[in-house]
Amino acid sequence: MRHLLLSLSVALLSSTAWAAGPNDDAVLKLATSSGCMACHHIEPGAKGPNGLAPIGPAWRDVSAKYKSVKGAQQQLTTTVMAGSSPYESHWQGKVSGLAMPPNKVAISEVDAARLVAWILAME
Repeated sequence: MRHLLLSLSVALLSSTAWAAGPNDDAVLKLATSSGCMACHHIEPGAKGPNGLAPIGPAWRDVSAKYKSVKGAQQQLTTTVMAGSSPYESHWQGKVSGLAMPPNKVAISEVDAARLVAWILAME
């Protein structure tokens, strides 16, 4: 049942335009409160508060890489919730981190899907 609910949420969010607009502040607040901004930035090349490269890829890079990939919304939402493997990193050599930890304690699946839809809508 939970998987069905997530699938329906992803389908609904995928059909919604999440381009820059009034939802930016709400989604950025969600990303910040969920800890996403500790490892990710919106713009490529941005440095963290400590002056180091980001641990995870910039969201515009994620959008460019995945926006035309079939099933990317579900795949990335699953990655946010379950984390990723350092042995299968698609960003190795491009960011300082090798894997994303599971985030199911920090963000709900519905909110993760909302954030992923917003990321994928970036230009």
